Amino acid sequence: MLVVDEEQIPLPSHLPDWDYRTDIRLRRTVQVDVGALRTGAGLPPDAPIALAVVWTATGSGLRSSPCRIPIKAADTESVHLDVRIAGADLGGLLILETVAVLDDRMPAAAPISPRRAGSVLWRERCELRLQGDAPQFPLAIVDFGRTSFPNDAGWHLQISPNLSAATMGAMLLLINERNQAAMSAFKNAAKPRAVDKAVLSTIYMDVARTMVEHALRSEEFSETADYEDETLGATLTALVDQLFPGISIGDLRLRMENAPAHFASEIQAAVKVFGDD
Repeated sequence: MLVVDEEQIPLPSHLPDWDYRTDIRLRRTVQVDVGALRTGAGLPPDAPIALAVVWTATGSGLRSSPCRIPIKAADTESVHLDVRIAGADLGGLLILETVAVLDDRMPAAAPISPRRAGSVLWRERCELRLQGDAPQFPLAIVDFGRTSFPNDAGWHLQISPNLSAATMGAMLLLINERNQAAMSAFKNAAKPRAVDKAVLSTIYMDVARTMVEHALRSEEFSETADYEDETLGATLTALVDQLFPGISIGDLRLRMENAPAHFASEIQAAVKVFGDD
């Protein structure tokens, strides 16, 4: 179950409005038939077993096991799991695994039985997509009054000219802490109100426009360029292909240069600003 404001809801397949400031909290209760688990693995009745949660985030490449609970019962036991994962560690697809493992080494176990601590006896997996089709990148809350940005601006996307740089280090979305609408939208991203959805949709559209225009203004950006995975160039290429499938970069560049206002509207349409998804 996903925990939002202390309310438990069924785990969805995706959280399209999630951002890096939103931690993920999960709860579940697992009924473990300890006897059957030991018997099925060929382990003795006193074999130590633990239930653990393991998560992997494809966007950050991080993996961790924040929860590991030894099972004491000899027959059946209900194990309650409660996990909080820092949003700063996440991104992309969050893979969640609940596993029953051998909790200690069993040197005297039968030849075909697991012996090493950590050997997996049972596994259940689910996935939670934390971002939609748009690339995600780090986000920071900043007081624009202490920067060169206008005090009343809601956000600003910093983006590097180096298309070979890693995406995670090449872009940073700054949110102005003085702008209550933007701040509230990101604070409520896991469970957005109608007004929050509108603000997030606007920011998403503006970020996509900035990224596309940044790409097209770069002479280095072309169909023949070969960018490594997870680089800014690869991210921009994927975004342009998603928004304008089948249209050459040269044609898009001409559209932007000849009719920039109309091209901005084309990006709005491609992003489906204020759409239902």
